[in-house]
Amino acid sequence: MLISDLRSDTVTRPTPEMLEVMFSAPVGDDVFGEDPTVNALEEKAANLFNLEAGLFCPSGTMTNQIAIKAHTEPLSEVICDYTSHIYQYEGGGIAANSGASVYLLHGERGKITPAMVRSGIRPNNIHYPLSKLVTLENTSNKGGGSFYTLPEIAAIAEVCRENNLAFHLDGARVFNALVAANEQPQPYGQFFDSISVCLSKGLGTPVGSVLLGNKAFIQKARRIRKVFGGGMRQAGYLAAAGIYALDNHVNRLVEDHNKAKILAETLQNCSYVQNIQPVDTNIIIFKLTDQITENQFLQKLAAQNVLALDFGPQSIRLVTHLDFTDAMLEHTVQVLRHLDFNN
Repeated sequence: MLISDLRSDTVTRPTPEMLEVMFSAPVGDDVFGEDPTVNALEEKAANLFNLEAGLFCPSGTMTNQIAIKAHTEPLSEVICDYTSHIYQYEGGGIAANSGASVYLLHGERGKITPAMVRSGIRPNNIHYPLSKLVTLENTSNKGGGSFYTLPEIAAIAEVCRENNLAFHLDGARVFNALVAANEQPQPYGQFFDSISVCLSKGLGTPVGSVLLGNKAFIQKARRIRKVFGGGMRQAGYLAAAGIYALDNHVNRLVEDHNKAKILAETLQNCSYVQNIQPVDTNIIIFKLTDQITENQFLQKLAAQNVLALDFGPQSIRLVTHLDFTDAMLEHTVQVLRHLDFNN
């Protein structure tokens, strides 16, 4: 049965080639620093972004939360967009793990500007928390896959430097951003103090993210990972998937972007759609007309073997990915074109 699962790009399964390198990976005990495949992944990812070191973790939430804890202290504050994953979808971890508060900015489609960052910096006054960290999300999930370009990043980095603020990137889909902008990852290292690179979304690995920074930062992060329970043993089997993905699954992301645009073009002509956010990468977010609820829409889709995600009142998200084939695209287009809400 052909099922088009567009709920997320996290639903992918390892390709046969990826599985082959996973099963044949040399491994050791990573907590002792002795897993050669984990070490190779960390070094490879750090070199890609021109940073000194890396730390392999089970999830992007963990890499983000480790970075926040390493950069902040209790009574300090994180500046980010209100749609940010670190604020919306990490279980209140900023407060629970770091004892820090959050200054929320209201950017456009998840993207903030240098002026917004300046406006969020607290004065040196005992009534306020200490501004310590600025974070960006690239691409922006709730922004519909919108992305920052290098000049935009550089401008925000300059504000951070001027005000002695640490600068972290939640790079959940950073390679989608790089491919869409036709940019290379190396310049990122000069702007960010830390970068979280997720391997289990667009790159299609089963598990894992890598946190990047200088050697001192990663040493501190390694200690925090231990406290968070993130130390893994023979993790090289998973790290091998990350190495394979970085070597083989980056350039193909343009295919996901093209399929997303085809779905968006289809939805433009559907009577049940009120509006669609611009589609920049592999995420499509659209709003249904007032007469149709999210549940009604999702049930209609599921009845025809297409899965999507409720993304708020009247809103639906679709995400294209490695396992969304041309045949699935054709099937989904036909389903979207012929949905009938009159019976």
